[in-house]
Amino acid sequence: MRAIDFSGCHLPLVTPFNDDYSVDEVGLRQLVNHFIETEKVDGLVPCGTTGESPTLTNLEHDRVIEIVVEETNGRVPVTAGTGSNSTQEAIARTQHAEQAGADASLQVAPYYNRPTQGGLIAHFESVAKATNLPIILYNIPSRTGRNIDPATVIKLAGIDNIVGIKDAANDLGQTMEILQNTTMDSKPFYVLSGEDAMTYSMMCLGAHGTISAVANVIGKEYTELCRLMLAGDHLAARKILYRTLPLVKALFIESNPVPVKVALELMGLPAGPPRLPLVPMSAANRAVVEEKLREVGRLGS
Repeated sequence: MRAIDFSGCHLPLVTPFNDDYSVDEVGLRQLVNHFIETEKVDGLVPCGTTGESPTLTNLEHDRVIEIVVEETNGRVPVTAGTGSNSTQEAIARTQHAEQAGADASLQVAPYYNRPTQGGLIAHFESVAKATNLPIILYNIPSRTGRNIDPATVIKLAGIDNIVGIKDAANDLGQTMEILQNTTMDSKPFYVLSGEDAMTYSMMCLGAHGTISAVANVIGKEYTELCRLMLAGDHLAARKILYRTLPLVKALFIESNPVPVKVALELMGLPAGPPRLPLVPMSAANRAVVEEKLREVGRLGS
């Protein structure tokens, strides 16, 4: 397993669609280059929640990862979203990502099934044994219906290739317990924010960075925020936090990634429509997103 520094700002890519809802492969390549060259993010994460992974077919899922790995060409780490509520499906998607050249795997907690903590441990152990990729757990109980408890995370951190967690539990007490108990001499365990409005607070406690949906829109700002926090310049980072916070809130005014896709469209970047059951944003909320984009200087006056 190759050692990778997962600190900083990693971007969960939207999956751009054409008007007929097919994957916009040309637009996806454009986004990869934009986020690496212009926004200067520290890593890319295709096929996560922001990438509408639940509505991608297996063939599309695999193809998106292949394109992102190919276009990135080693410039930043690619952490492929390959989780599932079926353990065998998660293994199959992860093994494909490994063959495609991804650098790591993001493994969401199995959703809908609501496994026990013992079931979560057995699931992640099985996936970890089936790949040599570093694995980052993804805890987002608001979507999965099941929290990965701190004790479970701490136990899983002892597995060689489970190297971190995207923490979207929105519970700083839980974050602190994980941070306090996963500092090991043998290997780093990366705690990454999965709640954009909480990134600053989590990094104050010792988190290492973020996998940030809003980085699709303000990647440069969130990458700089993470770099400042890692350097100990909390005051300068806080200025970025408060300047961008109204936009961050607006980008979750409807279900992610609908507002993010609208923002990208307004900025002239590929996005396309969301796939059902997500629907296009209301006119009133679209106006809010446009207003907040202008306030941070992402649109003309």
